[in-house]
Amino acid sequence: MQAFSAFLIPILDLQLLSLVAIGTFAGIYIGAIPGLSVTMAVSILISFTFKWDVYPALSLMIGIFMGGVYGGSRTAILLNIPGAPAAIATALDGYPMAKRGEAGEAIGITTVMSFFGGFVGIIVLAVAAPLVSDFALRFQPRDYMLLAVLGILLVGSLSGDSLIKGVFAGALGILIGTVGLDPLTIADRFTFQLPELRGGISFIAVMIGMFGISEALMQLHDVNKAAIKQKISRIVPSWGTVRKYLPLSLQSSGIGVIIGALPGTGGDIAALMAYDHAKRVTKNPEVPFGEGAREGLVAPETANNAAVGGAFIPMMTLGIPGDAVTAIMIGALFIHGLNPGPMLMIEKPDMFWFIVGALTMANCFMLLFGLTGIKTFVKIVEMPRSVLIPLIFLLSIVGAYAVNGSLTDVYWMLGFGVLGYFMKLYGYQLGPVILGVILSRLLDDNWRRAIISEQESLPMLLKGIVTSPLSLVLMVSVILIIAAKTPLWRRAFGTRG
Repeated sequence: MQAFSAFLIPILDLQLLSLVAIGTFAGIYIGAIPGLSVTMAVSILISFTFKWDVYPALSLMIGIFMGGVYGGSRTAILLNIPGAPAAIATALDGYPMAKRGEAGEAIGITTVMSFFGGFVGIIVLAVAAPLVSDFALRFQPRDYMLLAVLGILLVGSLSGDSLIKGVFAGALGILIGTVGLDPLTIADRFTFQLPELRGGISFIAVMIGMFGISEALMQLHDVNKAAIKQKISRIVPSWGTVRKYLPLSLQSSGIGVIIGALPGTGGDIAALMAYDHAKRVTKNPEVPFGEGAREGLVAPETANNAAVGGAFIPMMTLGIPGDAVTAIMIGALFIHGLNPGPMLMIEKPDMFWFIVGALTMANCFMLLFGLTGIKTFVKIVEMPRSVLIPLIFLLSIVGAYAVNGSLTDVYWMLGFGVLGYFMKLYGYQLGPVILGVILSRLLDDNWRRAIISEQESLPMLLKGIVTSPLSLVLMVSVILIIAAKTPLWRRAFGTRG
């Protein structure tokens, strides 16, 4: 009964409910602006809220977190510029829908599916947090390494018709991600003695340049082409549509919760893995993936919002952050005299249930705010190209500069935009490049940790993989995915590459 009363606190208290609503609304539009990340917003909030009581501070942060993860899909669909890394997969099919005049339907599907995925994550957090945390705690460095390898194999789904081009693009992304000081030895890597490269290349600059600037340059080919009139007569998807994609939503939500509960991963990896899963299990999509398949919206959007609930699981039960935002929230709890982890669950169970209640209301507000203002928002893609292209350039420059307040990031962004433009011209997909950048640190760090933990012996590492059930399952999955891409496998089992 005490737990249930704590769950109702953010629902019945008007001040806390208002803070959750304000945070969610702000998060949606912060997430929609390239370069203004949710992590940045929550970290700034700590300085403003450290004198507040813990409940109001957490209410505002949770609202921004939930709204921001969803908000990145808006510009991903309308401008092909993901507002957040978690929306990269959404852009692959959302933007083609907008180019067909179906931006309203695309936003409606992403909103409803994000709401569904968010609730699955919250339910798992409330019901099975200790169980999922115990599973996440079993992951060793070698398992994270294999998970990164699995993610890199997603180039098969993101590389269009040519796997070779996809592998090249993925390798390019890994190379970009390793520029800077080695995190273990502090040695220079690919810096060419340039001080500006020692801090690495901003992922946000790469993402905005590759997706935003390259798209603006491509549109210069048809600058006089009339804007596409968007069909927005129906925004909320019908019950039949929701029911049709319900099985895929449940599967993708499961992926999101599990990936979200693994420390150091997050909604971006969950979304990409769910997209790959959707591409594998969808036999006959109405529209091919990459050309506006609705399944390509359903899977990543349910997964990245389910990952929000998943990220809170290790934070609340073990004191280990699931992602960058929950790491900041752990800091906020410390500031307020609380120590996240097993003892918090025992001594202050009301805090756990308060967070569950705040997440529930943030998810509801996300649905409400996500389905309003769409008719005004989609007018962006109905602008004349002579106005839209400069707007894309402006948003891209502001987004790249906002991360570190550095003009160097703007130059990188413009350079990667030109590179992305030429890659598009020659048939290379940009998704694998971004995926490579995302996973490079996860692969690099955990490869070194894994080999060090096995006394720098490759045979010992292989023995550890074979003798650990979890590692063995991941290794077998890697082998099967590679085998499934071979012509022999496709002829034997009649599958697509």
